[in-house]
Amino acid sequence: MDPNPDIPSTQPTPSLFRYVLGFLLVGAAWGLTTPFMRRAAVSSSSSSDSTSSSRAWLNHPNTPWLKAKIWGVLYGVWDVLKNPAYAIPFLINVTGSVWFFLLIGQAELSLTVPITNSLAFLFTVLGEWWAEKKVITKDTWVGMALVLGGIGLCVHSKNT
Repeated sequence: MDPNPDIPSTQPTPSLFRYVLGFLLVGAAWGLTTPFMRRAAVSSSSSSDSTSSSRAWLNHPNTPWLKAKIWGVLYGVWDVLKNPAYAIPFLINVTGSVWFFLLIGQAELSLTVPITNSLAFLFTVLGEWWAEKKVITKDTWVGMALVLGGIGLCVHSKNT
């Protein structure tokens, strides 16, 4: 919060183009990467790993339950993250979160959150079409158009 609201801020306001670009980048980073991460996670969990024999101690009756659960989760995270098909989309997704936090420092919060989340939904639909060859149905297209209309209404309400 500005300590003295009577003095105008010397910090320049970003242009509309930069806001739109920021919203699109965050939405794309969150939405497009999600289907690719899911596909990589599903394929890595369904494939058998050669290290499973070295982790047999996790299922041994003498291994404490909590220790086995914690190590099982850590191994699972490690197995997924060492897979580039998962790690690269994950890093892009996290980068989108950094962009989001930079945006909420500049743009109005009541616009930033619904716009970026709505765009993430739209990009997720496109990502599923791209990554998983899912067909986008007519109802989904209508829903996407309504989401875009809702974004337009949010922006319009803030400008009037």
